Amino acid sequence: MKIILNLFRILVGVLFIFSGLIKANDPLGLSYKMDEFFEVLHLTFLSPYSLAFSVIMNAFEIIAGVAVLVGYRMRTFSVLLLLLIAFFTFLTGYALFSGTIRECGCFGDCIKLTASQTFWKDVILFVMILLIFAKRNDIKPLFKGAGFIVLLSAVLSFGIQWYTLRHLPVIDCLAYKVGNNIPEKMKLPPGATPDVYQMTFIYEKDGVKKEFTEDNYPWSDSTWVFVDRKDKLIKKGNAEPAIKDFILMDLDGGNQTQGVLEETKPVYLFMVLNTSTAGTGWEDKIRALQAKQQKGEIEIFGVTASTKEEIAAFQQAKGLTFQFLQMDGVAIKTAVRSNPGLILLDKGTIKGKWAYHDIP
Repeated sequence: MKIILNLFRILVGVLFIFSGLIKANDPLGLSYKMDEFFEVLHLTFLSPYSLAFSVIMNAFEIIAGVAVLVGYRMRTFSVLLLLLIAFFTFLTGYALFSGTIRECGCFGDCIKLTASQTFWKDVILFVMILLIFAKRNDIKPLFKGAGFIVLLSAVLSFGIQWYTLRHLPVIDCLAYKVGNNIPEKMKLPPGATPDVYQMTFIYEKDGVKKEFTEDNYPWSDSTWVFVDRKDKLIKKGNAEPAIKDFILMDLDGGNQTQGVLEETKPVYLFMVLNTSTAGTGWEDKIRALQAKQQKGEIEIFGVTASTKEEIAAFQQAKGLTFQFLQMDGVAIKTAVRSNPGLILLDKGTIKGKWAYHDIP
């Protein structure tokens, strides 16, 4: 039994440390996944705290994993781990049997598991942690400095997350990582069947709103004002491209995606998820890029999910004269884990990506 107990301790400890470190590399990514769970469970009042929950949970996984390995305060940590894995098993079971969430994000975006794989992983972990809990009084610290090692792991876990939140993930596992070509990533795998959508555009004229399709929208009648766009799923496909929502619309509803991706000059995309919550300290650097654009050396576009009115106020407050385009907020959050952030494109290939603290 002692051999089995020690084996379970090693497996649980290493797995929790590994899981915590992967998610600590991108705590914002986990917070977005938490928002998805909160929405499905009708707990949206918790969404404002999702980032704090993410940071704390990632840190706890690392700390608890280290504590299990070195045998530190097992009466406390065995109880906490049992409660945590019971909670995880409930969530992943709900995701699997309800079919509302396809991926749990247990290993972030670096290692994607299906809902079924995640659930059974948690069931196995639950059994191992249950034995550790039952034998918690038999587990003693491996050495006298075990507490210091646990404390060091706590400092490390919070330090990593502070760094990645201030800058960007150390390891970029997303489709928008440096070196990727966006048009290539927007293609389906060979032989796959795509989802079929119908785009509906809503325009307003004389106080009356009307829906149009791609075939009949009033592109030549400037008296119609673009209001919104809706995508309706007509037929579900069997695969998805790595990048499926990179769609840049101008403020009049025109699709500018191809023009941006095919531009021969270097293109900077200044990504602002929300103009009202954007960080500061980048203004002089972006205005320097703006000056280069005015000389014809580069192109720079603002990309945001904010409204026309918010964009206009933001441009005036920050002294920005370059064109802003609108894109879905989920796509912006996926492209760059910073608000704002900057992406450099060369004919659709990502050559650089920076958080606003690091804009060169």
